[in-house]
Order: sequence, then C-alpha cells, then structure tokens
Amino acid sequence: MIVTVTYNPAVDQTIQFDEQMAPDRVMRADEAQFDAGGKGINAAQLLTAMDRPCVATGLLGGFTGSFIRETLQGDGVETAFVDVDGTTRLNTTAIAAAEEYKLNQAGPTVGESVVDSLLERVRAQSPDRVLVGGSLPPGLSPDAIDRIATGGDWETIVDTGGGVLRELDAQYGLCKPNRDELGDATGADVSTVEGCADAAEKFRERGFDRVLASLGADGAVLVGDAGNLYAEALDIDVVDTVGAGDALLSGVLSAWEAGADDETALRTGVAVSSQVVQQAGTAVPDLGDIDSLRDGVTVRRL
Repeated sequence: MIVTVTYNPAVDQTIQFDEQMAPDRVMRADEAQFDAGGKGINAAQLLTAMDRPCVATGLLGGFTGSFIRETLQGDGVETAFVDVDGTTRLNTTAIAAAEEYKLNQAGPTVGESVVDSLLERVRAQSPDRVLVGGSLPPGLSPDAIDRIATGGDWETIVDTGGGVLRELDAQYGLCKPNRDELGDATGADVSTVEGCADAAEKFRERGFDRVLASLGADGAVLVGDAGNLYAEALDIDVVDTVGAGDALLSGVLSAWEAGADDETALRTGVAVSSQVVQQAGTAVPDLGDIDSLRDGVTVRRL
C-alpha cells in the first residue's frame, strides 16, 4: 500500500483564452476549472483510479484545503490530512494561444511540529511505500522529507525540486526529477537523452536506488540496478503539461505494485502520462485504454 505526503498542496485553477495574453488589458475566460492539486495528491488520485490501495496525507488549511479534502473524498481517495493555520495555496495555469502561463503561490507558513503529526498519520497506515511529492511550504527545510524517509520501515519515493534533492541525506528508493531539476541537482549537461541517463546514474550515488527522469517531448529515462532504460514519448496532441510528471510516476508505481519489472513499469508510466496531457487541468482522465497505449511505448537500453 502507498501513502502519499504532500507538504504544500494547492487548488489548481486552469483558465483558457482564445487569444494571446497581453499586459494592461482585461482577459475574460468563459470557463475556469478547479482541481485538487499537488504532486502527492495527483498521484493519489491516479493510483486510486488504477485500483491501487493508497492514502493521501499532507497539510491542509482554509477554504481551499476544504475543497481539496472534499474533492478527494468524492473521488474515492482515502485521506488522513493534518490541519494547519493559514490557507492552502491557489495555483493558476492560464492557457492562451497555445502558450501556458503558470502563477503559483508559496503556501502558508508552518512550524516543524507538523512533521511529527504527519509521521503519526503515515505510521497509522503501515505502508509499503511512501511518496513525498511537491515543494515545501515556508517554515520547513529538506529535513522534513528526510524525517519521513527515516521515520518507518517503508520505501520512500521523492518528487521535488532539484535544489531540495541535493540537500537530502537519507536513503531513497526512487527520485523523480524532470530534465531541468536533474540538471540543477547534478550540474550535468542534460541536453541529450544520453546526457540525462548519465546524470541520473551519477545522481544515484547520492542515495537514490533508482532515478526516474521525465524529459517532456523526449520521453523518460529510468536508471537503476536493472540498467538504463529510455522510453520514447507517444505521438499525441498535448493540451496541458501540468501533472505530466506526476502521471509518469504514478504509472510506474502502479506497475511496481502489481509486480511488474522496470521496463513494463516505464511503459506504463509513459502511457498514463500520455493520457493526462491530452486534457486541460489535473483531473484524472479515462484510463481504460492504458494497456493498449502501453503496448505502443518503445523502450530501449542505453
């Protein structure tokens, strides 16, 4: 069973415009979409949709926090959040003339005592794997992630920014940077797929058993004891890239939970991510066609 920890969740607002955005003018959208967001939350929704036992934990506050809790419960996701003072952040993605503009809030300031409360929630679930995803709110340092990793007998997966990844000291089963985060964390040249794989292999030495790197239109690499695997991206019409990396990771974890090997897991991750990016927002798409999509993913060893 997997527990996801989202220290800094958000309500994701997605608005679309037919024309290019410009300063000093009022832009009006006919519709706005609101989704429960944050890396761990997105993963919990996808894992639940794929019938993998999962509990979502993290920090919630204010009316936006209530929205996230109610949304997850409505989607059938089991929750065990810690309530905090302040208001959970609102992140906005504006899509205009095929361009994306992202405006993210920092989140409410919290004290280190929330880590103790979160560890209590995690331990109560007796998970096999714990996924810590997303940014840290003001008031917490990377030690808050290390404390989760060393707080129990579970494998910990981490999906956060490259700067934070560099500061982690515990041992992790997997980290999932994107291309920019991988370059930031290692200082390596990640302009090519081979360069990304080499950087991921080097990064394993910092305490990560496996490294899963999302490379956007170039696909993804998974580096571990089973070798360096590269999966090409599927040829699809991309609408919105928000949540693409979360979907990749969720697909990989779902396959591992079913006993799959790394190659099958990587194929599954790319298939799930391909479904997510074909729609606006971070809501869970129809995943009924994942098996056929997975069969179309090309994987090779580097």
